[in-house]
Amino acid sequence: MLHITSAAEAAARQRQVHVNGRDYTLAEYIGAAPVRGHYVAGNETNDNGLPQGFLVHQPPNAVTPAHFHEPNQFQVFVDGGGRMGAFPASPLTVQYANGHTPYGPIVAGDQGVKYFTLRQRWDPGAKYMPASRDLLRKGNQRARIKGSIGQADEAARLARSGHALETIFEPEADGMAAWMLRAAPGETAHLPDPATGGGQYLIVTSGTLLHAGRDLDRLSTVFITDAESAFSATAGATGLDLLVLQFPRLQ
Repeated sequence: MLHITSAAEAAARQRQVHVNGRDYTLAEYIGAAPVRGHYVAGNETNDNGLPQGFLVHQPPNAVTPAHFHEPNQFQVFVDGGGRMGAFPASPLTVQYANGHTPYGPIVAGDQGVKYFTLRQRWDPGAKYMPASRDLLRKGNQRARIKGSIGQADEAARLARSGHALETIFEPEADGMAAWMLRAAPGETAHLPDPATGGGQYLIVTSGTLLHAGRDLDRLSTVFITDAESAFSATAGATGLDLLVLQFPRLQ
């Protein structure tokens, strides 16, 4: 399955979710975004079999308490600022967490913060700590985070030649990895084979991605299953910065 969503398409599907006394805005990219800000027992019956990807706008100074989710997930901070636990979460920051790995709190700064939440499969809802400690399956916890990932402006993209693939997270034994592709205008690059992991999300972080007659701009995404061939990414007229986020192989 190849699932492509432009930033405009996702923005047209945005709605508000009440989280700990504040209204967060969620824009749906793939699958069904949460309908509430916490887990409700029995919500598993709503699993639609799809992965789950959405863009969160967390309002100024709002706090999402420490919690965990069932599936593996990436989060990418793209606008505004705040922190993830003690780690600054300004653009661009990438976090990965295995399912059942507690993390947070996510604290928004004075301007709020926007971040993608990208999951390998559907999730029944956030389980807050320490109240949900009895639901936590221990033994496979893993978290990775990296900040200060540069965002190129148009002049820098136009001055490029060729393309380069920068490593954000080195590939691990189960295939989890992350890269940033930086490509000159019109350049085509073959991305890592998704079969080496458990599927990939691609995020346009600056410039444009050309695909199947579409010009996908900033914050557009592509989801690729591990059954697909390696994706060929072609940069638009102003070049391209493209995050490649690869999940681990499912056991």
